Amino acid sequence: MATRALVRRWRKGELAHAFSVTMPDRPAWPDYLELRPPGQMPKRGKGGSDRNRQALWHSLAHIEFVAIDLALDMAGRFGGAMGRAFVGDFLSVAADEALHFALVDRKLHSMGLRYGDLPAHDGLWASAQATAHDVAARLAVVPMVLEARGLDVTPAMIERVRAQGDEHGSRILERILDDEIRHVAVGARHFKDWCHKAAVPTDSAWISLVKEHFAGVVKPPFNDSARLAAGLSRTAYGALA
Repeated sequence: MATRALVRRWRKGELAHAFSVTMPDRPAWPDYLELRPPGQMPKRGKGGSDRNRQALWHSLAHIEFVAIDLALDMAGRFGGAMGRAFVGDFLSVAADEALHFALVDRKLHSMGLRYGDLPAHDGLWASAQATAHDVAARLAVVPMVLEARGLDVTPAMIERVRAQGDEHGSRILERILDDEIRHVAVGARHFKDWCHKAAVPTDSAWISLVKEHFAGVVKPPFNDSARLAAGLSRTAYGALA
């Protein structure tokens, strides 16, 4: 609700394009949230047990919760140098992510859980910290690798949830997938603009930045149609697969 109120104020022209406050290294997340390194997270099975369904939706809640702060940090950390359109784009992304979190959180409550009842991993924010010094690195890694991965895995998740008889859950995931294509497109567009201004080739710049700043692996299978709709280069991500 705070995020969406912030975005409404920006859209009404009530906030100045001024950046006089240093962004924090970490967001102020709830104290009760237990964060673990990705390798120490409990393994989630593939079955349709209540426990596995709860773990799935809790992990989605955490992804959407962190995504709010990833978008806000992008606007607040780099918006002064990148301009008003950049700020507006990523504040819009933050508003979408806040809605996604609200939908998933409501789903969790219907399952008898609240966000924070299960541990969550800290890998997403680690990527934000690794790219805090460089807007091009942040754009290359967060929207164009991490969020793009969501485009790859969500269709199968939708089918799995639907096969379990959870039509409501599948509709939530379809909404998230549709919005995430647009979010990846925002990142890809601003990255291409940055490359144009820096007079560097987009594909080779992206490959170089991902190799330097992303600790994980860019791996198939890829949702090529969704990635194409988001403006990603198959040549570039295929070269890293």
